[in-house]
Amino acid sequence: MPEDKQTTLREQVAALLRGGSAHATLEQAVRGLTLAAAGAKPRQAPHAVWQLLEHIRIAQWDILEFSRNPDHVSPEFPAGYWPPAAKPPSSLALRRSRAAVLTDRDAMIALVLDPRRDLVAPLPHAPDKTLLREALVLADHNAYHVGQLVLARRWMRNWPD
Repeated sequence: MPEDKQTTLREQVAALLRGGSAHATLEQAVRGLTLAAAGAKPRQAPHAVWQLLEHIRIAQWDILEFSRNPDHVSPEFPAGYWPPAAKPPSSLALRRSRAAVLTDRDAMIALVLDPRRDLVAPLPHAPDKTLLREALVLADHNAYHVGQLVLARRWMRNWPD
């Protein structure tokens, strides 16, 4: 693929990972989120807001590490991808989770934008996977669960308009 097309593809995938084109961004979904609201589970929802945020964090970390570390071992599925409790243990844990989600997302964006990495070459440790595929899976997964976060917060009348 010519470099100018590869650059365009990289920029578009990075924008997809940031979100916001067709839906709320992750930043918007967690803006103003309090400890009490994070631990709440709307009657209509299968998960508390904290569980969704932590699930995003854990799954995103796993995809990032799988993409850049051939020795990475994924958590046990599905239990290892969800927090053990519906409520965050503290305000600090909530802040750390939110920060980790954004930091890891930005690390994946940096991988995608790195011109030394071939987006479509098979990963050395997973010949049936590419960095492009992993970035698209991550974007899709985050968009799905960010939508759940928005909906849960709206049901609780906790959405920052």
